[in-house]
Amino acid sequence: MEQERSQFQEKTEELKDSARLLKDKSKRLVKRAIFSRILLVALLLLVQLAILGFAYFRLSGEAAPWVLAGFSVLSFVLAVYIVNRDINPAFKLIWTLIVVAFPVFGAVLYLFVQSNLGARAMRKRTNSEMERSAHLLQPDPALKAELEERVPELARLSDYTERYGCSTVYRDTRVQYFPLGEDKFEEMKERLSEAKDFIFLEYFIVQGGVMWDAILEILLRKVREGVEVRLLYDGMGCLTRLPGGYDEWLNRQGIKTRVFSPVHPILSTHQNNRDHRKILVIDGKYAFTGGINLADEYINAKELFGHWKDTAVLLEGPAVRGFTLMFLQLWNVAGKAEPVEDYSRYLDCSRPDGYDGAAGQNKDGAAGREGPAAAKLQNPAAASAAPCTYVLPYGDNPMGTEQVGETVYLDILYKARKYVHIMTPYLVLDNELVKALTTAAKSGIDVKIIIPHIPDKPYAFAVARSFYPDLISCGVRIYEYTPGFIHAKSFVSDDCKATVGTVNLDFRSLYLHFECGAYLYGSSAAAVEEDFQKTLALSREMTLEDYRALSGWNRLWGRVLRLMAPVM
Repeated sequence: MEQERSQFQEKTEELKDSARLLKDKSKRLVKRAIFSRILLVALLLLVQLAILGFAYFRLSGEAAPWVLAGFSVLSFVLAVYIVNRDINPAFKLIWTLIVVAFPVFGAVLYLFVQSNLGARAMRKRTNSEMERSAHLLQPDPALKAELEERVPELARLSDYTERYGCSTVYRDTRVQYFPLGEDKFEEMKERLSEAKDFIFLEYFIVQGGVMWDAILEILLRKVREGVEVRLLYDGMGCLTRLPGGYDEWLNRQGIKTRVFSPVHPILSTHQNNRDHRKILVIDGKYAFTGGINLADEYINAKELFGHWKDTAVLLEGPAVRGFTLMFLQLWNVAGKAEPVEDYSRYLDCSRPDGYDGAAGQNKDGAAGREGPAAAKLQNPAAASAAPCTYVLPYGDNPMGTEQVGETVYLDILYKARKYVHIMTPYLVLDNELVKALTTAAKSGIDVKIIIPHIPDKPYAFAVARSFYPDLISCGVRIYEYTPGFIHAKSFVSDDCKATVGTVNLDFRSLYLHFECGAYLYGSSAAAVEEDFQKTLALSREMTLEDYRALSGWNRLWGRVLRLMAPVM
């Protein structure tokens, strides 16, 4: 026994030493990347911009009258074309201003954006993958009939996501809500340690530190045990956080790794389309999602902007299938020319052993499962968990024609009866959301929004505050989270509806990024509302007087930036 204990301790120390060495190496490589790879990309992009600028001035100087006349006509034609396009009015406004104010450069820029081959290739690849895998969705006809009778509004929303979001509604899925990143982190480690078949991770940000080092240690151990591990991370989100070639190193360790849309020194609009999702699927039985990335600020192990408030959910049961399919679809998109695989073996294992979905319990009648996590599920003080009648996982795809994430938000706002409570890091709204928020408030709905008091992006904060007069004057109540930064993205309404996911209230999330979320209908919404009220108690309500007390420059700056919001 003593010998076994000694060997175990030696192995543990070896793993710790390996993790420390990896952390130190990662730090050195990150510094090297910042001053080499990123610098090279930036320089090459500047060279391309300089060439375009030189061509513009050269052409203008040699035949200025004819060039300006020709481009003036072209700008007028483009302006008419833009105004008549089926796009958001904010995009119409900013592009019309650009092509009219800068007849030559603006026209060339717009034509470049619209004809960009990189963006077209990504759109074709993504839409092809969505069509190829759509048959795997498999909606439940009996459940749809039940919804038509009991919750017709959810039936309509599920019909919409089936057509445009490749997702459907599920019942009998247990939901555990995490009000902080630290809570999710502890549960992640526990569930990862129990994995037996496969682990899928998809995150916008991965960075060495307390959080990622602990998770990586578990992943490497699971690989040695024969568990299949896949990691998909975003090329832009990790550009300054991971060293170049990190994906190759992980692949050599046995962790199948892909980088979504790596950043290349070529001007291309598809660089705007980032994978902003946060998904963890374990054995097809458990799925995590929410706002929490794999970096230390998300668990308050490192302070950047005061206290970091973030949220997540853990799903157990049939709805996990939706997140498994989302991961596999984007994994294949990131794989580009690699062979298409059969997803079916990963999609039909969404019930934990002994789980009785109809009761939301194990067959022995205990809530959740055996072991420490079972006690946590039964203890509301530790974490909120309760049977949730219906769960609708949904994904948003910027290569499609619909803004699924925004539609889910609008659906909640327009169908609210008592209240809609929102937490979001950014408040950069399009016309549709402004109209929905103000209409709900004018109709007597209690609409409250909590945003950060300590922002991570000052320009986004200036734009957010520019909306205060429009919203507050119509009855929307806005609060700033005084301890620090809110990164949570959640809506909750009427004690029965909630969504927790990755979709920010800004143009990038709503129109340009791959996003995801879990729409909850039933008792699990209560945990989201309870957390909102606790967060509200730590927040300060903003008034019109607070806005008027800002300097004239701050108010003007916010209004000017608001005009540029669609391209920020």
